[in-house]
Amino acid sequence: MGNCCATPDVPSENKNGKNKKKQNPFSIDYGGNGGGSKLVVLKDPTGHDISQRYELGHELGRGEFGITHLCIDKSSGEKFAGKSISKKKLRTAVDIEDVRREVAIMKHLPKHPNIVSLKDTFEDDNAVHIVMELCEGGELFDRIVARGHYTERAAAVVTRTIVEVVQNCHKHGVMHRDLKPENFLFANKKETAPLKAIDFGLSVFFKPGERFTEIVGSPYYMAPEVLKRNYGPEVDVWSAGVILYILLCGVPPFWAETEQGVAQAIIRSHVDFNRDPWPKVSDNAKDLVKRMLNPNPEQRLTAQQADVDGDGALNYGEFVAVSVHLKKMGNDEHLRKAFEFFDQNKSGYIEIEELRHTLDDEVDISIEEIISAIMHDVDTDKDGRISYEEFAAMMKAGTDWRKASRQYSRERFNSLSLKLMRDGSVNLADEGR
Repeated sequence: MGNCCATPDVPSENKNGKNKKKQNPFSIDYGGNGGGSKLVVLKDPTGHDISQRYELGHELGRGEFGITHLCIDKSSGEKFAGKSISKKKLRTAVDIEDVRREVAIMKHLPKHPNIVSLKDTFEDDNAVHIVMELCEGGELFDRIVARGHYTERAAAVVTRTIVEVVQNCHKHGVMHRDLKPENFLFANKKETAPLKAIDFGLSVFFKPGERFTEIVGSPYYMAPEVLKRNYGPEVDVWSAGVILYILLCGVPPFWAETEQGVAQAIIRSHVDFNRDPWPKVSDNAKDLVKRMLNPNPEQRLTAQQADVDGDGALNYGEFVAVSVHLKKMGNDEHLRKAFEFFDQNKSGYIEIEELRHTLDDEVDISIEEIISAIMHDVDTDKDGRISYEEFAAMMKAGTDWRKASRQYSRERFNSLSLKLMRDGSVNLADEGR
């Protein structure tokens, strides 16, 4: 099979100059090769003929510059996504530099479970081909549309992932600049599928303190300082806050019939928490949205500040009005009450069956995977059960269970404080003591 992007061959010139066709103005090398030579975009592609290594499959999607096809490795049969960018679409030096930078950034970022990985790059006379990890679960955007809006728990999981992506990018000097639900894909169609960031076409390298003036991004997710042409990496946190707002209520916070109206709404930065379902959303969730959508980038949460525990886990306590549980876990009395809540048969140990029963309706992923993760980290003497001492040490130290299972963390376990409050084990009236 041929290239992932079907573009006709450009006729070569006759040596004698006869029947010479007018030169394609988009085939010259804007990068500085000069002399009317063919456009060369990538500095060191994997190869030139993608069809030697990959077989072209069906179309997966298309954008302004490129078409994405299924690409199958001929030697291994492994499936990938191949984005092909026609050189005819690269009309300016800026377009060309965007493609170069996109590839450079994907190569620069270390492998991360929530960022789509780059496999190979190819360049021929007609197109640049970027072969990437295949995500078959569809866009986050489509799942939001299908659900209407997410529960706070589900929104917490998604937002934690987005914050982790922002943290990783900023740590390595990359500003994404186009975070939106359409640019997050699920690895597969399962409800628990990993979510992965894609499309670094508008991303840019940055240094601490560096300011940018170029207006890029998607209108609904654009920070006010982008419109004011003076911004830094804080814009990614704003975009993540917009996504969180949409996850919780199903509509964007800044909306109008025209792009100008959207821009004006962004500048005003008034966030509406009056319409449904916001009256039913916890105050802590709304507070997190407000802090991520602070119009002053200097006062806005950074990605690290949104990471309450400093380990990439967005604290679920931000989403439930029971963060009192977190504040009290250093108190032995409350630790004992929490332990007794799990120790249902009053044996003095939390046993696997008790964990299974207690967690069964609290999480939406494999219960056995969660139990295995908990026992691996908390059951330090490996006797198959959790003593009070092990439980207390875990809660005081803040053990992160995602070390054993990425899909589960201490924050989600803290949601069980809802049950503690329901049965009176923890009382909000104790807060001020």
